[in-house]
Amino acid sequence: MEHNYQNPNLPIEERVELLLSEMTIEEKAAQLTSVWAYEVLDDLAFSDAKAASLFQHGIGQITRIGGATNLDPADTARLANRIQQHLLSQTRLSIPALVHEESCSGYMAKGATCFPQTIGIASTWDRDIARRIGEVIRTQMRAVGAQQALAPLLDVTRDPRWGRVEETFGEDPYLVAQMGIGYVGGLQGDDLRDGVIATGKHFVGYGASEGGMNWAPAHIPERELREVYLYPFEAVVREAKLQSIMPGYHELDGVPCHHNRDLLVETLRNRWGFEGIVVSDYFAVNQLFEYHQVARDKVEAAVFAVEAGVDVELPSRDVYGQPLVEAVNQGRLRMEQVDALVRRVLTAKFRLGLFERPFVDEGRAPNLFDNHEQRQLAREAAAKSIVLLKNEGNLLPLRSGGKIAVIGPNADSIRNMVGDYAYPCHIESLLEQSEDNVFHSPMPKGMKSVDDFIEMKTIVQAIREKVGDAAQVLYAKGCDVLGDDTSGIAEAEQVARQADVAIVVVGDRAGLTDGCTTGESRDRATLTLLGAQQELVERVVATGTPTIVVLVGGRPLSITWIAEHVPAILEAWLPGEEGAPAIADVLFGDINPSGKLPITIPRSVGQVPIYYGHKPSGGRSHWKGVYVDESNKPLYAFGHGLSYTTFAYRELAVSQSEIGIHDTVDVSCVVENTGDRAGEEVVQLYVYDRAADVTRPVQELRGFARVHLEAKEAALVTFKLSAHQLGFYNRNLQYVVEPGAIEVQIGAAADDIRLRGEFQIVGETTDIEQQKVFTTPVSVHSRGVVDVH
Repeated sequence: MEHNYQNPNLPIEERVELLLSEMTIEEKAAQLTSVWAYEVLDDLAFSDAKAASLFQHGIGQITRIGGATNLDPADTARLANRIQQHLLSQTRLSIPALVHEESCSGYMAKGATCFPQTIGIASTWDRDIARRIGEVIRTQMRAVGAQQALAPLLDVTRDPRWGRVEETFGEDPYLVAQMGIGYVGGLQGDDLRDGVIATGKHFVGYGASEGGMNWAPAHIPERELREVYLYPFEAVVREAKLQSIMPGYHELDGVPCHHNRDLLVETLRNRWGFEGIVVSDYFAVNQLFEYHQVARDKVEAAVFAVEAGVDVELPSRDVYGQPLVEAVNQGRLRMEQVDALVRRVLTAKFRLGLFERPFVDEGRAPNLFDNHEQRQLAREAAAKSIVLLKNEGNLLPLRSGGKIAVIGPNADSIRNMVGDYAYPCHIESLLEQSEDNVFHSPMPKGMKSVDDFIEMKTIVQAIREKVGDAAQVLYAKGCDVLGDDTSGIAEAEQVARQADVAIVVVGDRAGLTDGCTTGESRDRATLTLLGAQQELVERVVATGTPTIVVLVGGRPLSITWIAEHVPAILEAWLPGEEGAPAIADVLFGDINPSGKLPITIPRSVGQVPIYYGHKPSGGRSHWKGVYVDESNKPLYAFGHGLSYTTFAYRELAVSQSEIGIHDTVDVSCVVENTGDRAGEEVVQLYVYDRAADVTRPVQELRGFARVHLEAKEAALVTFKLSAHQLGFYNRNLQYVVEPGAIEVQIGAAADDIRLRGEFQIVGETTDIEQQKVFTTPVSVHSRGVVDVH
């Protein structure tokens, strides 16, 4: 039977109202809930009987058809089609489901391309890389019938104790915003009918938790909340037209984010004009009752979440099931309140084209998973993400000759190369929760752990392939990432003594299970290497063999001893499926490293929080400056990253000495590659408003450009800086631009400023709340090879 709302020629708003008018309260509630994909499976086969029970009134979303099953791409697409066929043919209103998946480091599914974890992508300082990765995720998700990605994380984080640092773009709101804009643009595309809904999370301040602990309260003053933590979300909502938001698990000033109408309605919808859907974080609506204890039962939790503007409960039907229906029947919720949520959910489905194209081509999916072009992008992203922290005496790049010792727990591990939201990590988590069901959620049956989810090489394998017969590669594990067993270190020492150079690969194992050291709910009280890894490094160095340390992990580590005693250090983060060849390329000079830190590396955990954009009275102890037992300076600053070549900065030009409140100014300089090989430099623009109505950070990133330069080549880099980029919230919490002097700083890192200038803003203080500018356009023009004679 054809329903009026199925007519594609009608406006979406009219179709939504026609459909809504036919729905019962049970059917409306069903659209606000989800079920795990495995809840409709018998082993790996779709079950009509289970679907009939769970989909009696329809369903809003399906949770992870790929990310929570052992299905390959073709079978995942087949499952999506079976689910949609059942909904269209066996439910009264024939409303298709929206399928959501995770995509922090690529589509989290068997056979999907595994890119570097987000902190690595941030280290590229390359918005275009983020966009292209988003495009691959969109292609792969759409191919198997998924339409919403629960990414990106737009959390600003300045506490490396927090386990989810690896999932973020780092400490700076401008960098987070720019990378988020690129990623969301790639995911959603130009037409949502061919796109994937991106989900900005975790709204807001989740990465500033008490003690660096997951789900803990965040203590953030209102001005800082707006200028630092809300800034990336607002930028991505306004510039990239973000279509979904996920609130955080935590509370702000006593109010859980899923119960915070001021955030989800007043700020998000009324101030910013957000028109998408708000989806709960997993189990978070029920946590209003069980965890935060602000609701007396599930019915009241439903009332609170609906009133706050949470449109969909994930990952499975719970509070928005029968408790929500009871809340309406008891008069605690009005039907129009529920209708507002359902209206937004249906609008999203119509915008996605689900009613016209609910099915996918099952045979096409495998060809769109991890093909040659996608792997090349993964390789490029991994190479650009690697940060050369130190290179004393130009130990790097290596020559492929002699004997090379490759040592460490992460040297011969595929599993430890991926982030916590890679496919095997979440299968491990589901299996662990099947033993201890802490969330009281439906659990899968017959699921198997998967190590070979994608073709990958270990670092030692990649190095052997790189050097071939030109060098002998020796290997010893030495120790594990965790544990006190040092029995393997003697072998590592022996291998190191035999070699001309030793490469020690240490760091983390990412994931959500007890054996992991970084990732969701894997928070730390210390920031040193865990287990026997520090002893391993020290004993290898003691052999006298020149040593390189490669860090493979998810958070900045306080490697003070290594920084003092090891001549060369690479931060490789969690580089994904092409990470090992990319590391080998950098070690042997086929790739010139160009990554820059998106987050400060502290000397010790006692410095936390330490970040570059502190206030004039911050970053030091008045009047001595330093701690009694530690420097007040970071080990490595935000923006730091070395190259195998050198760059000179000169000819700073500020186009105008004065600009008006609504004007722009060009800030430019010449950057020259003064070395003998090609390289890429990330040119960074910072600003400082010295005398404002409220204190301002001593540095704020307001532009950057990744510049490729051949040997001896120079380029003119020009930033077009708007006065509106210099706004702030004054004492009355009005977003204003005010007259005064602005210092501009251009350099290679926050602590490596090469050029300084100044201009004046003139005019009257002006409220520009609705005229904000979030992006500084930048142009790069080559000046050719510089004549050195």
